[in-house]
Amino acid sequence: MAQSKSQPSVDFSAWRHRLRQDFTNLDRSDPSRWPSLPRYLLLCVAVALVFVALWYGWLNGRAEELEAERRQEIELRATYTSKLAQAVNLEVLKLQLEQVQVYVNQLEKQLPSKAEMDALLSDINQAGLGRSLQFELFRPGSVNVQEYYAEQPIALRVSGGYHDIALFAADIAGLSRIVTLNDLTIAPVANKPNLLTLEAVAKTFRYLDPDEVLVQQAAAKAAEKKGKQK
Repeated sequence: MAQSKSQPSVDFSAWRHRLRQDFTNLDRSDPSRWPSLPRYLLLCVAVALVFVALWYGWLNGRAEELEAERRQEIELRATYTSKLAQAVNLEVLKLQLEQVQVYVNQLEKQLPSKAEMDALLSDINQAGLGRSLQFELFRPGSVNVQEYYAEQPIALRVSGGYHDIALFAADIAGLSRIVTLNDLTIAPVANKPNLLTLEAVAKTFRYLDPDEVLVQQAAAKAAEKKGKQK
């Protein structure tokens, strides 16, 4: 019969004793003279510390950049989706733009030019006289010029019957040019119970002549340039 081979035995006691000796009386000022096991263990710890420092220093910053890029990607996708929807509906948007332009042109036709303002003021006056109203005040104010139009306020005070005043307001609203009545005040006339006094500010608008538009644009550019220099 073949003899059974003897199993090698490990002397744990000797191994622990050697391990204890390797970690005893280590010279901290010169790790190169340490035994192999402490020296390799120190190397592993140093590598681990370097890896942790890299993670929190360089890799962690890269992670923040990656997160910022992801957020930007989401924003770009949303912008792309919006632009794509606009591109798909481009023909519809063009049609809507044409309709808006037609509407704007119609409104512009309701605005008198500078030369037509005197005629419009006469129309407002005739609307009151046509309803048998007595004008106590008809005073055009200073023109308020905006970028593309001018606003002309007119202080009014008329007296007459209730129905005549109402019809006068309706006539003003029905003028071919845009005229609005603002700050209306209606009060009875003293000692005349059948008469009322209407005080209001009628505002009409006109479009600017080409020369006036150029002046307004130049003033706007000058104001913008002055604001940048401050």
